[in-house]
Amino acid sequence: MPKLKTKSSVKKRFKVTASGLIKVQQAGKRHGMIKRTPKFIRNARGTTVLSEADAKIVRKFMPYDR
Repeated sequence: MPKLKTKSSVKKRFKVTASGLIKVQQAGKRHGMIKRTPKFIRNARGTTVLSEADAKIVRKFMPYDR
């Protein structure tokens, strides 16, 4: 069986924690801040952990980072 390639976009956007969860930047802060509430902007700081359904999809693209 040949080696599988990791998706370049995935290795830039996601990290795997020691417990195996997928960590990702909060979404929604690139543009259009004027229409966002201050509470939304505040809550979208930092990183978050993906839901298990989304993490399952992302794991397929990074076969050696489990």
